[in-house]
Amino acid sequence: MPTMIRRSLLSLASAVMIFAIGFAVFVSAQQGSTLRPPAFELDPKWPTIPNNWVLGEVSSIAVDARDHIWVLHRPRSIPAEKRANAAPPVLEFDTAGKLLSSWGGDGAGFDWPEREHGISVDAKGFVWISGNGGWPKPTPGGSTDDMILKFTNTGKFVMQIGKRGESKGDADTMNVHQPADVFVHAPSNELYVADGYGNHRVIVFDANSGKFKRTWGAFGGKPEPPAPTGPQAPGAAPAQTQANPDGPSQYGLVHAVKVSNDGMVYVADRVNDRIQVFTTEGKYLRQVKVTNEGGVTPVPAGFAFSPDRKQQFLYVVDSGPMRVVIFDRATMTAIGSIGMRGPKPGDFDIVHHMAADSKGNLYTAEIVTNRRAQRFILK
Repeated sequence: MPTMIRRSLLSLASAVMIFAIGFAVFVSAQQGSTLRPPAFELDPKWPTIPNNWVLGEVSSIAVDARDHIWVLHRPRSIPAEKRANAAPPVLEFDTAGKLLSSWGGDGAGFDWPEREHGISVDAKGFVWISGNGGWPKPTPGGSTDDMILKFTNTGKFVMQIGKRGESKGDADTMNVHQPADVFVHAPSNELYVADGYGNHRVIVFDANSGKFKRTWGAFGGKPEPPAPTGPQAPGAAPAQTQANPDGPSQYGLVHAVKVSNDGMVYVADRVNDRIQVFTTEGKYLRQVKVTNEGGVTPVPAGFAFSPDRKQQFLYVVDSGPMRVVIFDRATMTAIGSIGMRGPKPGDFDIVHHMAADSKGNLYTAEIVTNRRAQRFILK
């Protein structure tokens, strides 16, 4: 084969390979990272929902030590004419998408959330549930979800931290206030809470006793409501100013919290488009913002780590343009993204929380429009 033709074919093959990778995961070349982002492929058959069950808004998703996937959804969000077929709020699947167990809802001795929000499974197999009922305002005759629940993986109630409708604000160490996300740091057995819809803080409890340990706000300061900044739409981000280039001194909406293997705490401030990083004691280390691409305001809302020992990749839910952004965790540089807004399998609307299993596969939860859980296989 002539040398020129062989070179042309090699160039064409390289272009096809780059296009194929780009189709699975958008790669944005950024300075500060030498890592290539991983590529993923949608598993369109995952999961299988049995019994003609219907899912409401799928608010959260978690993976346990056995690689079982836990889905939390909101049965009360299902239209009235379909609610008789509502699935239980907690669903446990295997990686093939087969339902293994289901449970949840009102019971004796605890306050089940009015509006299910977060689910997490710790290293001991306990299942933690949070809710943000009462946001943005309580339903008629309703109250606010100011508690966190702990169950065994068979649905047996273990412990409740806080009580419904009892929050006294950011200084309250007994109750949370419409918490968004929870995570148990196994080495310290501490429960980290993104106490973000009603309060403006990270709060930490002992995962066995529920005893308060510590709390902090943005930049590690005292948690308080944001200062008024003049007329603006409810929930809108205060403007970043020259005098305050890092953004507001308090959190807008703490929506996710995760602790890495090397003991760094990642906090998503959804309203202010920032990810802040702390030590486990609450010492502020740094912050980074999700890049604004396509003119859509980024909205960091959830986290997952890659399963390698160093957890090289941090996956960040971006509910603005509807995607998952891939960060090089060492440099906190965005190196790629997955997905786009749309109704098709593999699209997102509205992606809310996410998780990763031990093989590096990703799982996402969607509220409002698509109302589903999806699985993306690491290629």
